[in-house]
Amino acid sequence: MRPAAGEVLHFSEDPTIEIFRPHVAKTSDEGTAYVWAVGHDRAPDYWFPRRCPRAMAWVGPDTTPEDRDRIIGIGSGTRVHAVEYGWLDAMRTVELYAYRLPAGVFVAHDAAVVATTDVRPLGPPERVGDLFVLHDEAGIQLRVLPRLHDFWAAATASTVEWSGIRLRNARP
Repeated sequence: MRPAAGEVLHFSEDPTIEIFRPHVAKTSDEGTAYVWAVGHDRAPDYWFPRRCPRAMAWVGPDTTPEDRDRIIGIGSGTRVHAVEYGWLDAMRTVELYAYRLPAGVFVAHDAAVVATTDVRPLGPPERVGDLFVLHDEAGIQLRVLPRLHDFWAAATASTVEWSGIRLRNARP
């Protein structure tokens, strides 16, 4: 589930959105209202239930072989997504949808893209499907842990590239 050329994606558990209106995210440190979406490379970051905490790491141009093997794992590809055991049922049962949006109204903002005007989807939302299959087909290792914090600490202190989403929902 990736955007085609000229598209970005917004993932949601709500299949009834007809127009995306800019809003200030509850967790935002800034006051600008945005419509949030992602491009091809960051779409896998959202192959999860919305509230699911996840820690992700991948090999970048400055990643050392030692950190690749320690964080990603020997023979485990170039990317790993970690979740907690408590989220497995939600990952199996969530009905996640992808909205295809016109890329031309978005600008880069950190790892995402944002728009400051209303955005209409290019068509009806698409059911994302089995999240485990998506990870498998993309060659992304899905690691299940009792808690994310040790993995997160190791990834952020290494030379791999990383991203964490909804970590405030992780077990203490």
